[in-house]
Amino acid sequence: MLTLEKLLEESKHSIGICNSCRYCEGFCAVFPAMEKRLDFSNADMHYLANLCHNCSECFYACQYAPPHEFQVNIPQQLAQLRLSTYTEYAWPKGIGKLFAKNGLIASLLFMVLLIVLFFAASGLSTSTVINGDFYSIFPHNFLVIVFGTAFAWMLIAILFGFKNYLADIEPDTKSLFKGVHIKQALGDALSMKYLHGNIKTGCTYPDDNISPWRRYFHHFTFYGFMLCFAATVSGTIMHYLFGLVAPYAFFSVPKILGTVGGVSLAIGTAGLFVLKTKADKNIKDIRQMGMDYAFIALLFITAVTGLALMLWRETAAMPSLLIIHLSVILTLFITMPFGKFVHAFYRLGALLKYAKESNNDPH
Repeated sequence: MLTLEKLLEESKHSIGICNSCRYCEGFCAVFPAMEKRLDFSNADMHYLANLCHNCSECFYACQYAPPHEFQVNIPQQLAQLRLSTYTEYAWPKGIGKLFAKNGLIASLLFMVLLIVLFFAASGLSTSTVINGDFYSIFPHNFLVIVFGTAFAWMLIAILFGFKNYLADIEPDTKSLFKGVHIKQALGDALSMKYLHGNIKTGCTYPDDNISPWRRYFHHFTFYGFMLCFAATVSGTIMHYLFGLVAPYAFFSVPKILGTVGGVSLAIGTAGLFVLKTKADKNIKDIRQMGMDYAFIALLFITAVTGLALMLWRETAAMPSLLIIHLSVILTLFITMPFGKFVHAFYRLGALLKYAKESNNDPH
């Protein structure tokens, strides 16, 4: 396994070759960004690594890619650097390094532990039926305290890590948050512009054939997740502002948002999992697969158990499904700051810096 110093050295060497060749100029944001530099600091490399969306088109177009002696492999090298980003900038830093090495196993073990603890705390048997009332199993205030604390922890840890990353790649961090930069970065992120490929039809992923499915599945995953989050927010508003307590009717706002979001999230994560299993071994970072699979698995299980909970709420399976669903969500909250989830924040940060550079903003 390469040390971070060796990885940075090899990546800088490859980027230097790219900067001289420029055959892939215009493929994505990475190449215009590298062309603005004659040499590259470590912070520059972390910036470029998160600006890269791993579409892999440059790998298949490159005359210096393996088996050439120059061994230029931008998608794989920048993927390896992205993994180091999640640990180098994470807060608290030590936990990030532990999770990077054992992401999948740690997530699954923690989830199983939570299932056992929740089941013990509930005092229920698997055959217990409580008329679909979740709060008869766990009091509302208990859930608010546990999940509110976990959510606050997740948000604080992610924001501290994001702050560390931005401060390194752009010392004048405030200059990134001008309206014009935010508009461009959000537009690029929400449309997943750099998953469209050079000819705007898709990525060369999972192999050298152009396909739009990676972008489609990312859209399903992201917007499904956001709809599920919106369902939770709408339920909170209905509870505290209007005194409407769960469970809600099937055609209520939280249920509609949660159902559509859950189906979308399940489709997106299942699709991404299949693509990752088929991905060309030359373009993927094997070390990162555990972290990737952990994130995808947790999102998929969250979606499936949520949908199952809705369908079988009035049955004897409800208590067990609720415990599994809550355990998965809590695991997701606690591990988010150290796993693949943070790539959304770091990539947005890289897009903000790219927007500043492309708008020729010196301040």
